[in-house]
Amino acid sequence: MRRKQRTWGRGPEQAEQHYLLQPRYLAGGGDLRHVTEFLRAACWKDRSKTGGPLVFDSPDKSVRLGYDPFVRPGGWTVSGRATVTQEAWHATLSREVPAEIVAGLTDALTRPRPTQAPNVWAPLIHHGWETVRGEHLTARSPDGNAFVRYHQTRPGEAVWWAGVRSEQGRVWDAVFTPTTPMHLVQSFAAALASPEAVMRPHGHVPRGTQIRAMAMSVLPSQLRAWQQARIAAARSAAWALNFPGTRRPHATARPHAATGRASARR
Repeated sequence: MRRKQRTWGRGPEQAEQHYLLQPRYLAGGGDLRHVTEFLRAACWKDRSKTGGPLVFDSPDKSVRLGYDPFVRPGGWTVSGRATVTQEAWHATLSREVPAEIVAGLTDALTRPRPTQAPNVWAPLIHHGWETVRGEHLTARSPDGNAFVRYHQTRPGEAVWWAGVRSEQGRVWDAVFTPTTPMHLVQSFAAALASPEAVMRPHGHVPRGTQIRAMAMSVLPSQLRAWQQARIAAARSAAWALNFPGTRRPHATARPHAATGRASARR
């Protein structure tokens, strides 16, 4: 009997089951590295300690980001110190805020401040959110599960408040002090309202009748390529921020745009 010759080297890749989820604000927290690896590539300083909460400082030390899963309610905090042109500000985001929506805020911190006046409501209205003016000005998603509100606590004081509720009750909240730069709140709102699906691996799909999931097979090499594209985007953002007079190619990662065998679920 002829003995089969052993082959050396890496074998064929095995596809892994993932899901594209909509609406994105019901997709669960996701992978923290979607936020942290982008900041690290954009030259933010990782000051986290082993076994402790995540802590990142901006290159100029004007902004600190933290993520603490060890306390209740826990989650994200983003704080900006006072400067000559900006008052101190603070934002808190629950642990269940999807990382892709948190990145709407944190990615904007790595880019130059836009020259145009920001409008928090514009991306919401663009995607069909309904605005209601009552005691507080509120925009609500078409399915009624998500909202953004300019909440006046008392005369002269107000906060930006975003949240998601489902048939199971409160899902998450995000609160921004009134001194938070408006372009950051707008970027967060744009990420919140985006109809673009987000990806979660098998076993990380939240339960609920209001979330739509489409199964797809993904190769590990595809995941690595999408991650590297996002890292490249972060480096380009850092380059534009530090060297605004030069141009560098900008890359963005869009996992759902890749090819793969997909099938509907739910």
